[in-house]
Amino acid sequence: MDSNHIFTKDHDHSFENAEHIFFELASEQRLLIISKLNLQKNKLSQLAKDLNITMQEVHRNVNRLMDSGLIEKDSDGKFSLTTFGATIIKQISTFDFLSRNKEYFSDHILGNIPMKFVQRIGALNNSDYIQGIVAVFERWKQIYNGSSQYIYGMLPQVPLDLIETVISKIKDNGIKFRYILSEKAIVPKGRASLLNDSGFNELLRKGLVERRMVNKLEIAVVLNESQATVMFPSLKGKIADMNSMFYSSNDQLFHEWCLDYFRYCWYNSKSFDESKLVEV
Repeated sequence: MDSNHIFTKDHDHSFENAEHIFFELASEQRLLIISKLNLQKNKLSQLAKDLNITMQEVHRNVNRLMDSGLIEKDSDGKFSLTTFGATIIKQISTFDFLSRNKEYFSDHILGNIPMKFVQRIGALNNSDYIQGIVAVFERWKQIYNGSSQYIYGMLPQVPLDLIETVISKIKDNGIKFRYILSEKAIVPKGRASLLNDSGFNELLRKGLVERRMVNKLEIAVVLNESQATVMFPSLKGKIADMNSMFYSSNDQLFHEWCLDYFRYCWYNSKSFDESKLVEV
């Protein structure tokens, strides 16, 4: 039997359910209503006032949302999200993030990240898009200089001035520095001399610096205890594109995504091998 036929037969009912929910959410007013109810319970009159729509409009849309099982009404006449509705609204950030950045993802891919991180991609929704290699480097410096506890980084190449910045930060503030490089990562000429002259090996010995290596680095992240950035690979190069990135400061979900991904890569990496780097 054809595998496509099996898939269609087994999953028709699931697509019908999804189609119904997408249809009900395909309305700005209904999205605004459930967004308001996600914050607090509300009566019809308050919803109409807050959203600047007529009572007839809010009544019609509320009835549709109730029929879909997304919201419910209590004995006081106040509407709130059901468990189903509260769970659905948490998925909207994924569609919002991808749709707002659809031009970016027309020539970038998610790379080799595990499905558990793809499913949480909406956590990146509250971020700024930083474009241009100079702007990217300046934001990295800001993260390095703004750290008070740690700096974690995964980069396809290491600019010399970033090395100087981070070494100074470690020495002056005693922060923890962990980084992951890929095999054949590009490092600047003079890096070895700089590390040697700056006492880098002593920082390694003290455990203030730890480093690991992966075969290929498609996704890049740089973060401290409050700021984080993530870079996805371009379709052409299929390694992390350092010409643009997503950045956020003090957004818990964004930071958790970047931190969890770094930790996942750290614990699935291998010992660092200096001989596999490429000096340019």
